Amino acid sequence: MSKTSQLLIAGFGGQGVQFCGKFLAMVGLNEGREVSYLSSYGPEVRGGTSNCSVIISDEAVGSPIVTDPEILVALNLPSLDKFESRAGPGAKIFVDSSLIDRKVERVDTENFYMPATQMASDNGLTGFANMIMLGYLVRNSEVVSYDEVLRTVEKMVAGKKPGLLEKNLKALDLGYNYND
Repeated sequence: MSKTSQLLIAGFGGQGVQFCGKFLAMVGLNEGREVSYLSSYGPEVRGGTSNCSVIISDEAVGSPIVTDPEILVALNLPSLDKFESRAGPGAKIFVDSSLIDRKVERVDTENFYMPATQMASDNGLTGFANMIMLGYLVRNSEVVSYDEVLRTVEKMVAGKKPGLLEKNLKALDLGYNYND
């Protein structure tokens, strides 16, 4: 049986939304799967709204459009307000509870709350809340394997910004091992 996962990641520019989407797509490719990545920005890149759609599948992806995401990651309140209703029934919704002070209103979704931004700040990882949330998402979904996430971050980050590898690995570990 083939597996397809449709994700929507949303936040404001500068939170690493686009990096998360590209990174997940790369992990899917490294696992030998078919992927699609589609980005969307608001009027300004840094500080404006930003979201991306990612599809990871065992078969060819016909369209990059994610209409009813199975996984929604909301890194700020405007993103949760805008996209909560778009998540499909049974979807997993991941919320950065340090920036979003309300609960998901849907009762037909599985909801996950993690203070990713606060955890990043508390651990000297300011700017890495996206990777903390990604670690948490991987542990609580079957989108990609954590082992491949670690291999991919080493390939992607070590080559371009080797000084950030240790922080990315620490952030992923914090999220993956977070107990709510």
